[in-house]
Amino acid sequence: MYKKAVSEGGLAVVTGAASGVGLAAAIRFAEAGLGVILADLPGVALEAATAKVRAAAKPGAEVLAVPTDVADTAQVEALAGKAFATGPVAVLMNNAGISLPTTAWGQADNWSKLIDVNFFGVLRGVQAFTQRMVDAGRPAVIINTGSKQGITTPPGNPGYNVTKAAVKVLSEQLAHELREAGAPISVHLFVPGFTFTGITAGNHKEKPAAAWTSAQTVDYFIERMSADDFYILCPDNDVDSARDRLRAKWAIGDITENRPPLSRWHADYKDAFKEFEKSGGN
Repeated sequence: MYKKAVSEGGLAVVTGAASGVGLAAAIRFAEAGLGVILADLPGVALEAATAKVRAAAKPGAEVLAVPTDVADTAQVEALAGKAFATGPVAVLMNNAGISLPTTAWGQADNWSKLIDVNFFGVLRGVQAFTQRMVDAGRPAVIINTGSKQGITTPPGNPGYNVTKAAVKVLSEQLAHELREAGAPISVHLFVPGFTFTGITAGNHKEKPAAAWTSAQTVDYFIERMSADDFYILCPDNDVDSARDRLRAKWAIGDITENRPPLSRWHADYKDAFKEFEKSGGN
């Protein structure tokens, strides 16, 4: 559906567009000929990103910055109002996200912030835009940015994992409901690999060898979205697609094989997982 959506023109609306994969995606959408609305917190980063996207846009294409906090329902609804007043929405990319430390029974404030931005921020975007996109009756795509941490749920930050697992489930339900409604709108779960962004950089001043750039990740995503993939797990320089599939397969095996949760990180299953990877999941 992405190719059809682009061929008919219109706007791409990207949240979390001031940096990282959001900015890289906004640039690619502009290069494809779409107008772009960049949504992010107000400030110099959003202004600078808008200038970069404007420089990449086709002559006459609309490129606007709309300061938006996705944790605020009224602001997301205002973003939708501005977008539809500007033109038809061909692409909605619910990408804004944050990372904060959590444990299963601590840091409740961080849990609340993560859920409000990472999950409800996506849900607010879906609810503010989808019906109007359906009513428009034109080809369009909705992209929700997830994480491998929402699929294999590794130990270390349960709050972040929970939000990204929720984005996965919401995206699956949204894709099903739009399909059943016969709407010409496809949904795509964008799952970056190790990507050098503001969230993942940590103490790294330069890109680690294992990481992809935001542009590499977005280019892979757009290639797979153009092929109509729903689940798009992006590789990186350390983990290829085959390894991603094996890890996901092992994770669901915890249920089907009645293993302990997160057995991949369980001392009793360490060797079994290594053998599973070596055998290619056989």
